[in-house]
Amino acid sequence: MRLRTIIDNIDYLELVDIDGFCTEIQGISYNSKNTQRDYVFVCLTGEHVDGHEYAEEAVTNGACICIVERRLNLDIPQIVVSNTQEALAQIADIFYVSPSQKLNLIGVTGTNGKTTVTHLIQKLYEAENLKCALIGTLGNKYSSDDTYHDVKHTTPQAPELQELFYTIYKKNIPNVVMEVSSHALAQHRVDYCDFNGAILTNLTQDHLDFHITMNNYFKAKAKLFEDLYTGDFAIINADDEYAGKFMQVVSPKARLLTYGIKSEADVRAISIEFNNDGAKFVCDIQGKKYDISLQMNGMFSVYNVLAALTAAYALGFNIENSIKTLEQVKGVAGRFEIVVNKPTVIVDYAHTPDGLQNVLNAARGITPQGGELICIFGCGGDRDATKRPKMGAIAEELADKVIVTSDNPRSEDPQQIITDILAGFKSVSNVIVEPDRELAIKQAYKLANANDVVIVAGKGHEDYQILANETIHFDDREKVREIFIGE
Repeated sequence: MRLRTIIDNIDYLELVDIDGFCTEIQGISYNSKNTQRDYVFVCLTGEHVDGHEYAEEAVTNGACICIVERRLNLDIPQIVVSNTQEALAQIADIFYVSPSQKLNLIGVTGTNGKTTVTHLIQKLYEAENLKCALIGTLGNKYSSDDTYHDVKHTTPQAPELQELFYTIYKKNIPNVVMEVSSHALAQHRVDYCDFNGAILTNLTQDHLDFHITMNNYFKAKAKLFEDLYTGDFAIINADDEYAGKFMQVVSPKARLLTYGIKSEADVRAISIEFNNDGAKFVCDIQGKKYDISLQMNGMFSVYNVLAALTAAYALGFNIENSIKTLEQVKGVAGRFEIVVNKPTVIVDYAHTPDGLQNVLNAARGITPQGGELICIFGCGGDRDATKRPKMGAIAEELADKVIVTSDNPRSEDPQQIITDILAGFKSVSNVIVEPDRELAIKQAYKLANANDVVIVAGKGHEDYQILANETIHFDDREKVREIFIGE
């Protein structure tokens, strides 16, 4: 791509030393260390780092032009823009020739459930003999049988995302379902992505360290629904507290569908029953009823399946075939994953008040008579601290025994995080505090009887723990097997 193509296609405030430069652009970078010869370097202004401070290093490494928000003293052309995050997304789209416009792209957003819903939708596409790629927290997969390819974020930065769309297109995969995080929406990572469908799972407290207020959090999520066009669809969880606000922002050009349990909805679950094998319910899809028997458990699983089924309905899939497919799914890695039996030990990614409440309620539903529910959890450091006492209160209310430990403390003192959690308890006399996560799991092993259920919450699929000065290998599932059954 030639430099002139960028100049002709992005909104800029000023061009600096452009004349005489017609360099062929070889790549895009926002990290000076990854910058190579004839790359565009985009100076992002982040929470902790200002990319303008690394422009000289990028030039040394081969950058031929810098996208900036203020003039710098450089010997290469500069394009001054009002927002480099927006410009990065636009340039990435231009560089990869707008690949999302050639794909059928569905975005799933929400505090909880994104990973499971995207995996279910991928399987529903494949049940229709349609290829579908997936992008999300666990990585990206070109098919449900593929291994995960690592991505750094739930929703990658714009250049990586557009390159991935381009690769998917070149592999002749016409459909993509992806998790869309609130950070990605607020930071313009998905600007210029042409979504054909948008799904809301829920909106509950999380990421307030970044968004500050729930209204800001809502506004970030809402962006996914505002720019849909004729022929696109929006799917909203009608039971969510913010459902009405999301419905109001959906583009009037788009088709709006709802799902729920408590509220009237286009796709609704009634007569729900839970047992040790999973969940059973009747699904009413605009007046037509279907019996469904899931191998997944918990009310949150019913909601996730309803979201996926509503997408199948919107896409015109065979509903009976979709139901059969969903009935065969046993779950997603680190999402209410039963790792050991007798006692039943479940690893889950729940790291929000709502997520922990849902998981503990589901676990209570499968706890045998006479058995106890034991909960191990912590909270992440450098994240929203206001949710910590709330999660403590939920654990105290719903579990019989609670072990408070560390999650990913990052730069914070683990003991301070635990103190914040304990502030939510009415009494700490029956709470075990063990900052070492491995020792906390060992404590649960000593406490648990054969009929008990143990929830290890917070990290789910993660195979690492982020400490102050290092990141170590730590997989809850591995530790549980090692401690409980000696594997």
